[in-house]
Amino acid sequence: MPKITFVIGGKEQICDAAEGQTVLEAALEHGIPMEHACGGNGFCTTCRCKVHKGAENLSPRNDREQMMGVTADPDRLGCQAKILGDVEVEVTED
Repeated sequence: MPKITFVIGGKEQICDAAEGQTVLEAALEHGIPMEHACGGNGFCTTCRCKVHKGAENLSPRNDREQMMGVTADPDRLGCQAKILGDVEVEVTED
């Protein structure tokens, strides 16, 4: 089972994640505060996160991310990035 490390305000929280689960789904399952104004459908950028480690363990960037202007590392949309292995992401606090 992949591990996802969430970095929030400089603090780390390590959680288990199911392979194929999105970063947003894993965050919500573990009570991590991650904005998702569009309900996780990729129509906003409120779940944007920064991948610190393990970018290769996320699904490739998809068309929805490209359309929303999330085109360069380390940024990903949490609702679109599927977990394939261990990863560390920074979630911004609003």
